[in-house]
Amino acid sequence: MPTNSSRQDILQKIAAASNRRPAFIDTPLECVNSIYKPILPDAITCFCNELEAINGKCILCVDNSDLYSQIEIFLLQRLITSVYCRDSHILHQLQIHGIASSSDTFEFENMQAGITGCDFLIARTGSVLISSGAPSGRQMNVFPPIHIVIANVSQLVDFTQEALDDIPLKYSDTLPSSMTLITGPSRTADIEKTLILGAHGPKEFVVFLCKD
Repeated sequence: MPTNSSRQDILQKIAAASNRRPAFIDTPLECVNSIYKPILPDAITCFCNELEAINGKCILCVDNSDLYSQIEIFLLQRLITSVYCRDSHILHQLQIHGIASSSDTFEFENMQAGITGCDFLIARTGSVLISSGAPSGRQMNVFPPIHIVIANVSQLVDFTQEALDDIPLKYSDTLPSSMTLITGPSRTADIEKTLILGAHGPKEFVVFLCKD
């Protein structure tokens, strides 16, 4: 155990080192900007490319009518007879367009695919930000074997920080209790470094991106 004299010597050395150390390191702006790759050639294309690079899928739609037509085609191709949805607005649109859908609690565990909305899309990483404040809640992010997300171009931002900055503006004084950042289908490579999709959540992740 150090004596009072030894302890004082140690404290003096720490103080001297602290005085020599700069309190702030001025990092040039160009170094900060170079951390992230640029959004090229545009935000929509960048988002689609990044999502598809991680085994997701992005389907572009020209308007609301095209959106639900594309969803119907997607479901038919996969022989999905009904889709599960807890968002009343999306559910209403599915029914208007003649797409078999349900929000019945008793059908939740047997769903073939689930549809949700989202809060934001992140162009740089191909990610989707969904909060517990959305009508679909938390379960729909992890339970459906196929997770379908409906989004508008106006929800697309360049970087994650922009989405996090905008969440308080969207929800005001009622901030959601959780936020989920989804980057492609669920995956793991824990077993012999072999990539397995759908290990802890949806095996297929599809974003239908509609122009506003």
